[in-house]
Amino acid sequence: MKNIAVIGSGISGLSAAKMLNDKAIVTVYERENAIGGLVKCDRPQDILFHRVGGHVFNSKNKEVLDWFWGQFDKDKEFIKATRNARILIHDKIVGYPIENFLYQLPAEIVDKIIGDMLAIQGGVHKKPEEYPHFEAFLKGNFGEALYNLYFGPYNTKIWNLDLSTVPLEWLDGKLPMPNLKQMLMANIVREEEREMVHASFFYPKEEGSQFIVNRLAEGLSIKVNSPLTKLEKTAEGKLRINNEAEYDAVVFTGDVRALGSFYTNASEAQKAVLKSLENLRSNGTSNLLCECDATDVSWLYLPEAKFKAHRIIYTGNFAPSNNRGSQRTTCTVEFSGKHTVEEMVAEIAKLPGNLNMIDYNYEPNSYVVQDPDTRANISALKSLSAADGLYFLGRFGEWEYYNMDKAMEAAMEVTTQILG
Repeated sequence: MKNIAVIGSGISGLSAAKMLNDKAIVTVYERENAIGGLVKCDRPQDILFHRVGGHVFNSKNKEVLDWFWGQFDKDKEFIKATRNARILIHDKIVGYPIENFLYQLPAEIVDKIIGDMLAIQGGVHKKPEEYPHFEAFLKGNFGEALYNLYFGPYNTKIWNLDLSTVPLEWLDGKLPMPNLKQMLMANIVREEEREMVHASFFYPKEEGSQFIVNRLAEGLSIKVNSPLTKLEKTAEGKLRINNEAEYDAVVFTGDVRALGSFYTNASEAQKAVLKSLENLRSNGTSNLLCECDATDVSWLYLPEAKFKAHRIIYTGNFAPSNNRGSQRTTCTVEFSGKHTVEEMVAEIAKLPGNLNMIDYNYEPNSYVVQDPDTRANISALKSLSAADGLYFLGRFGEWEYYNMDKAMEAAMEVTTQILG
């Protein structure tokens, strides 16, 4: 059996370790004192806090679904919920996605949006890859009016950068692809969106996404408080970690920007690629756990500049146990970047629901942002490193904006590569 190390115990690392564990000897290294990465939760005042966002599960990939439900009892351990996302705009709650709920907007705004869409439909149609950047794609598909109302301000807020600097390739499969007929049908027939992967989702009855990582961790050898400080190739073709143990293969889910500083004897070609990845962009998030008034909403998006927060995730609606410890329901308010507690408390006073802060968290790296050559460089690094037994996986290992199901799908691919 191969001896394999997995660096990182987020959802990507634990999924790969679990898939490999009955076919190899697996050791997981985690730099923090607790497992879970971006999906970890805890319970301040016995209220569940998703410390980075609010993570739920579903997938359109049957292989991912089969593997996932092989680890859990769907009926006994999970709740199935329908996504009820909304947008707060012009002091009014409207449906999501916004292009399907134009009838809820003021007539003068709808007139401009429909005018833009008619012009777009009568013009030359471009494929997504033909747009030079994210901003051009949004304006080219939705028009100036809808871009200025929602897509521009919301995406600028969440990504915290100029959208004209963002290449489109990294959002492949994550963007709406509307046409005028679909928009008009949605606004006339007025049916809820059911095609998005998380239009419905599954959520643990207890402990949120921490329940998922705890289950995946069962039976694994995990070393917490064990950051990767040195990686080197041995003369025998092994990979040595921290001058301690040697492995036939290493699955790296850590921050690829830092790998060059401790991969001591990487090849010159590897060093060149790692150097090119050092300045990749990422955004952090500040999250505020709050009590709030009862609502049936699951996500509320906040595109307007008058709010510094970009969304409220009503995690208290995902499972009753999330609210244990409170007489009210609970939610997580998410801000892009670093904000002081005082600043966030002042901001939530502007939001609906009579929010009351319970706890807060700042995560310096939550969202990855690709540059035009990021995917090519990551692909080159993978090709150069596979012969050494070094594999890359996950949001920060591959610099891809993975949700939970996509992380598991990528883990399957890496597992197949390692085991052949």
